[in-house]
Amino acid sequence: MIRINDIKLSLTYTNKELLKNAAAEISVKESDIKKIRLVKLSVDARKKQNIHFNASVEASLDNEQRILNRFPINKVSPVSETKYSVSFVGEAEKRPVVVGFGPAGIFAALTLAESGMKPIVLERGYDCDSRTKAVDLFRNKGIFDKNSNIQFGEGGAGTFSDGKLTTGIRDVRIKHVFETFVKYGAPEEILYLGKPHIGTDVLRDVIKNMRKEIIRLGGEVIFNAKLTDIITKNGRVKSAVYKRNDETFEIETDNIILAIGHSARDTFERLYKNGIAMAQKSFAMGVRIEHKQEDVNRSLYGEFYNHPSLSAADYKYAVHLPNGRSLFTFCMCPGGYVVASASEEETVVTNGMSYFSRNAENANSALLVNTDPSDFGSSYELAGMEFQRRIEKAAYIAGGGEYKAPVTLVGDFLKGSIPTEFKTVKPSYIPGTKFAAPESYLPDFITDTLREGIPLIAKKADFFNDEYAVLTGPETRSSSPVRILRNETLQSQTLRGLFPCGEGAGYAGGIVSAAVDGIKCAEAVIEQKG
Repeated sequence: MIRINDIKLSLTYTNKELLKNAAAEISVKESDIKKIRLVKLSVDARKKQNIHFNASVEASLDNEQRILNRFPINKVSPVSETKYSVSFVGEAEKRPVVVGFGPAGIFAALTLAESGMKPIVLERGYDCDSRTKAVDLFRNKGIFDKNSNIQFGEGGAGTFSDGKLTTGIRDVRIKHVFETFVKYGAPEEILYLGKPHIGTDVLRDVIKNMRKEIIRLGGEVIFNAKLTDIITKNGRVKSAVYKRNDETFEIETDNIILAIGHSARDTFERLYKNGIAMAQKSFAMGVRIEHKQEDVNRSLYGEFYNHPSLSAADYKYAVHLPNGRSLFTFCMCPGGYVVASASEEETVVTNGMSYFSRNAENANSALLVNTDPSDFGSSYELAGMEFQRRIEKAAYIAGGGEYKAPVTLVGDFLKGSIPTEFKTVKPSYIPGTKFAAPESYLPDFITDTLREGIPLIAKKADFFNDEYAVLTGPETRSSSPVRILRNETLQSQTLRGLFPCGEGAGYAGGIVSAAVDGIKCAEAVIEQKG
């Protein structure tokens, strides 16, 4: 089997056109292709008058080596049929514990379960259905649950996001991650779309199905179970202590995969007190920007903006400024919502979320400025976390309390004034908003970079010129503010048997990379058993 790249297709292509164009690309007859499968499909909108799809296929033919010899490797390449598999090692004397049930924890637990090790998962938040009720109660009535919210609960922060599966890493496990999602209910299109996403509504069902499989294989998932301590002996994990419904439990174990996510601040503090090696880590902060999705579509698709074959347009921009900072878009959610994402009382945090259909009125994206440890004001390992917390508390005050978010309009922000009413773009954030200057909660270096950088992005994307676009803040949880240091065996540098994992530990950035890291940490535990 061979892979054929750069096949151009019309927006209304059929399977017949796919076969015809694939055959033409390698100068063979259509009848020579015995089997063909679409493996990548992306929109090429570089020329607004000629928007089309670019595709890659895997095809089976006779004399494949002859074709491979005729074309460069970037055009035609051989296909490897290797498939990821987990070694079965059977149940361990002491069952491994996975702390956290976000993407890293889910894939770590599933991998361990498939190996026969029957993991025990501790998740401080609720199961998906109960968590959804808690999130809805917060959004609609402002009633905050510190134990289960958009940051904590089954599926992690990714459950209430766009479910984007794009990633910058390269790893043989990525294909396995995608195939696993499809196996448990994700749409098959994620296997070939250039910018795949699942959507928060579909992702919830996928996660529940994965949890059921972990349990079927002998694993256990305990919700509302907050890790409170790790007992050690002679520099090695001895047990995990957790609290559930005001009752304390202890699980004897040799191995803990710590997939706690980037917002488990009390756990970071406990680890620090226990002497677990940690370090400050750079991350980014800023605001969410909302435009009309139709305006984004018109800008990026031109006269094709309402074509039925084109989904809601997305974007990604970055500008580098003379002050040494960068302003960039992040976690762009087409046809989505800005959501209340606090994990601590009397703080305001924003994030973006889309359903699978991506059919909401607004597009939103984080608009972030890079930070580094020199901005944190201290050498304390958790200073970045405290930096985030100060901004989130200031935003709560700026928003007037009751978890309302501070907002402004782009035009007023650039002029240094505060608006009095919304115009064409209405904010999607609930429980509510209040007009406030971003300077009231963000440090000067961030607001200065936003004010200088937005007009520069507007030179690349005309919809950024919309003076009525809404800025809602703050966006502070783009990634973890700390790295829990680990060695080449993926174990903590200071505690054997502890495997810092995923985004919260500083080793991933998004659903796919977190899932991959969860698999890698599970493999490391399995290798010890094997």
